[in-house]
Amino acid sequence: MANETLTLAGYVAGLDARDIPSEVLLRARDLATDLIGSIVRASRESESTPSILAALHDLALDGEGGCTVFGLSRGYGPAAAALLNGAFGHSLDFDDTHADSSLHPSAPVVPAALAAAEMTGASGRDLLLAIVAGYEVCCRLGNALDPTSHYARGFHPTATAGTFGAAAAAGKLFGLSTESIASAFGVAASQAAGSLQFLVNGGWNKRWQVGQAAMNGLMAASLASNGFRGASEALEGKHGFLHGYSDKARVEFAVAGLGRVYETMKIAVKPFPSCRYTHAAIDGILALRREKNWSAADVLEARIGLHKNGIVLTGDPLEEKRHPKSIVDGQFSMPFTAAVALSQGRFGWDDYSLLGNAGIEAIAARVDVQRDPRLEGLRHPFGAHIALRTKAGWVERSIPDPSGEPETFPDARQRGEKFMTLATPVLHNGAASLLSRLEFGHGH
Repeated sequence: MANETLTLAGYVAGLDARDIPSEVLLRARDLATDLIGSIVRASRESESTPSILAALHDLALDGEGGCTVFGLSRGYGPAAAALLNGAFGHSLDFDDTHADSSLHPSAPVVPAALAAAEMTGASGRDLLLAIVAGYEVCCRLGNALDPTSHYARGFHPTATAGTFGAAAAAGKLFGLSTESIASAFGVAASQAAGSLQFLVNGGWNKRWQVGQAAMNGLMAASLASNGFRGASEALEGKHGFLHGYSDKARVEFAVAGLGRVYETMKIAVKPFPSCRYTHAAIDGILALRREKNWSAADVLEARIGLHKNGIVLTGDPLEEKRHPKSIVDGQFSMPFTAAVALSQGRFGWDDYSLLGNAGIEAIAARVDVQRDPRLEGLRHPFGAHIALRTKAGWVERSIPDPSGEPETFPDARQRGEKFMTLATPVLHNGAASLLSRLEFGHGH
C-alpha cells in the first residue's frame, strides 16, 4: 500500500485552477454542457422519470429548494437535485465516456458539483475546478479497478467509482481539507453500489444507481464537512473499495501520473444514445452505407466482432438481444442498434420508437455478434470489426475506436447540434439556445 486514499484526497484538496491548463477547464465546461442536454430531454421523455419523481414525492424528498434540476421548472433540495440530475443525465445513455475505465464520468460528478456549487454560491471557475477533481478521481479509480474484472464481478463502474468522483467534486466546493476528503472517501466506500443485473430484464436500475452515486457522493462530502469520521484506507485497505470490488485491482493506477496526466482530456462525447460498445460498429455501418450507397435490403448478413466486455453488455444472449423489449434492452443491443443504422442511415434518441418494428427485427435477425480476440489487450476496448455480405460478396472493416474520442472530439457546431436536438423538444428554441451557451457563472 502507498496511502492512495490520502494521496488522492491531498490532490483534490490542493488542486488550484491556476495550475490546470486552460484546455482542461474548457473541456470540463463542454462535457458538463453535453450532459445537461441529456438531463433536459430525459426530464420529460425518459420512461423512468415519472416513477422517480413520484417516489420522491411519496417520501417527502421533493420539497422546494435552491438547486436546479434541468428541464424542470422548480428548485429542489441539494440531495434531490443531485439525484435527479444524475439519474436523468444517464437515462438516455447519451452521456460521455472514458475508455480506459469504461465508465461515464459526467453523470455522477457534474450533478454533485452543481448542487454543491449552488449550496455554497461558488463561482463558475470553482465549479469547473471541482468537476475536474471529480473526473480525475472517478476515472483513475475506474482504471485501478480493472474494468474487465469489475464487470466480471457484476459491477457498474459509473455508479461505483462515480460515487467517489461525486464526493471529490462536492468536497472540493465545500473547501474540505485532505483529511476530510479522505473521510468523505471512507463514507463513499460504504455507499458505492451499482449492479449489471438490469441487463436481464431491461430494469431501470442503471439510471437510478448513477443518480444515487451523485447524491451519495454529495452526502459523503457533507458528512465529512460536519466532522463525520469515515473509514481510513478506503481505497487501498484490505476491505477497501479497490480490493472489495475487483479480483485484479491495480491500486497504483489510482494515483499514476497524478497532476501531470489529465484523465479529463481522455473523456469522449457520445454520438449515439446507446452503450459505447455499440458505437464503433454503428460508425462502420454508417460509413459503408454512405460509401456504397447501400440500403438495408442490400445487406444479407452482418457479422460484428466486439471485445468480450461488449459481448457481455450488448451481444449475449444473442437471440434476446435481437428482440429488445424496452429502451434499456435496445440501448444494450448490438443487433438492434446495427439494424437501425442499416435501415435508417442514422441512430438517435427518437429511433427507439422503432422498438418492436417487424422490419427492424427482421434485419436484426441477420446480425451476428461474436467475441473478437483481436480487440483484447488493446489500450481501448471499444473497437469493432464488421463484415457485411451483399450479393457481390463480403466487405470488411475494422474500427479501432468509435467517433467522439479525444482524437475526434466533436467541434462546437457538432456539440451544439446534439444539444439542440435533445433540448429543443422540452424547452422552446430560445431557452435551449441560451442553455447551450451556459458559462457556469456565479452559482452555476
